[in-house]
Amino acid sequence: MEKGKYEQLSLTERIEIYRLHADGKSQRFIAGVLERSVSTISGELKRNSKASRKWTAGYDPERAQALMLRRHARGRAHKLERQPELRREVLRRLSQGWSPEQIAGRLAQGSASHRISYESIYRYIYWRSGSFKETLHRWLPRKKHRRGRRRKNGRWSVESILDRVSIHDRPSVVAERARAGDWEVDLMSFSKLGQFLLVAHERRSRRTLLMRQETRTAQSVADNLSAMVVAMLPHACHSMTFDNGTEFSKHYLLTRRFGIATWFCDTHSPWQKGGIENAIGRMRRLLPKNTDLDVLPTHGLANVMQRQNNTPRKCLAFKTPNEVFLDHSVALQT
Repeated sequence: MEKGKYEQLSLTERIEIYRLHADGKSQRFIAGVLERSVSTISGELKRNSKASRKWTAGYDPERAQALMLRRHARGRAHKLERQPELRREVLRRLSQGWSPEQIAGRLAQGSASHRISYESIYRYIYWRSGSFKETLHRWLPRKKHRRGRRRKNGRWSVESILDRVSIHDRPSVVAERARAGDWEVDLMSFSKLGQFLLVAHERRSRRTLLMRQETRTAQSVADNLSAMVVAMLPHACHSMTFDNGTEFSKHYLLTRRFGIATWFCDTHSPWQKGGIENAIGRMRRLLPKNTDLDVLPTHGLANVMQRQNNTPRKCLAFKTPNEVFLDHSVALQT
């Protein structure tokens, strides 16, 4: 290290300090291994080993790293506090339902002065929500007041379906999203009896279509899927992938009428059609379970669909599903 120049200890160095200190090595020995001054090692152990009401376990490298970052954040204003124009843009996108990752990815396509990492956006949200009692976390997709993951439990029906073909027989061109026109289909249900949405999700572009589904009967679902296909451009639907619900048991009507190949997931394996699971999760932000579809505005579903399809996605290099779908549509017409 250059003489007279100090750099913060890294997490890797802190882990090494912990290992050597626990092994009984002296501070001078640790300093020699890390090529740091003895005062740096001494100060690190003293500063980050202090007990508190919630912590009595002595020095811990990850806790020490977190304490350093917290002190650093307090000592210097967050980037979004220092750049009001960038803060306004980030907050505007958050209010529109964009995730921090989507915001950061989109901004990365612009000027360098307007770039920020999604981690930095998350830190700002929780810093303002915690330190200043604001509610920015309510703009996040899952509105959680602290960071973490929720576990979800699902229950899937097991039915015997005529002409059912396993997802394991699906060709690689579908599995790898190598072409457009391969769709995943599911029903989105609501608390009010008899209210459903039929959701179709195109695997390559991630474009999502919605249609009100009045009943859960197999014939009604097959009829609505047929209406969706008729409204598409020619050759825009090669296949559909379903779960094992009885509402999809007349899938063969689509094959007979349009030549569409159909595939079915394994039982209890919704992750095998993860695209539509993700899409429905996103739509739940605007259409929670207790939504009454009967009282939605006239263009309510169309607005939800447009918002879904005009939001950039990391997996699409931060293009929107509509942009990717439009590129394919132009290719079909040329």
